[in-house]
Amino acid sequence: MMKINNLIKKYGEKTVVNDVSFEIPKGKVISMIGPNGAGKSTVMGMISRLIEPDTGHVEFHGEKLHHWKSKELSKKLAILTQSNNIQMKLTVRELVTFGRFPYCGGRTTKEDEQIIDKAISYMELDEFQDRFIDELSGGQRQRAYIAMVIAQDTEYVLLDEPTNNLDIYHATNLMKTVRKLCDELGKTVILVLHEINYAAFYSDYICAFVNGQIAKFGTVEEIMTKETLSDIYKVDFEIMNIHGKPLSIYY
Repeated sequence: MMKINNLIKKYGEKTVVNDVSFEIPKGKVISMIGPNGAGKSTVMGMISRLIEPDTGHVEFHGEKLHHWKSKELSKKLAILTQSNNIQMKLTVRELVTFGRFPYCGGRTTKEDEQIIDKAISYMELDEFQDRFIDELSGGQRQRAYIAMVIAQDTEYVLLDEPTNNLDIYHATNLMKTVRKLCDELGKTVILVLHEINYAAFYSDYICAFVNGQIAKFGTVEEIMTKETLSDIYKVDFEIMNIHGKPLSIYY
């Protein structure tokens, strides 16, 4: 279980996250949405321990997050940030193998190799696994990083704008993979998304941010209303239902 308690983060005089509290439902897909600068990625950084809050704390499995030892935390929680710049000359398979480091310390077992194979196949990278990362397109590289996170095989998976650099086909497949991680493997997945309709179609809960605060937290049906979205984004929305899912169009 993860609880976010009264998080505040300032940079100079600017408060980018202002007294944010909510609870992450276990075994669900939770998307954080909102306009640019709303504080989504900063909150993601604090709940992954990459950013130190000025005030407040994150409680993880009944213990404050900063009390966890890094090795043990990395077996429970995996994070993919927006900027991933590995300078070493690595193949896709070598990159994905990094996901197993908390378990094997660099000496992979047969079980590790099977998990790596599965992660590579999940992201449709079999034909690229021996290619070097710097030889791939932006979208292919993004899928390799996501495969590395999948290989880490944690209870919680945190993805900060994972559909960046992906075309519609691979972005949609990624979101289908997110649902599979939750529905088939019981993982809790937390995403920062700009694509509102991906959030609506594939999430269980949505946390909407405005100006560093939570504007509304609830189920997809509770958040995906004309009134709520128009208030958050300051543009007019219409909502339509496709296959029982509320999807938005704005103008």
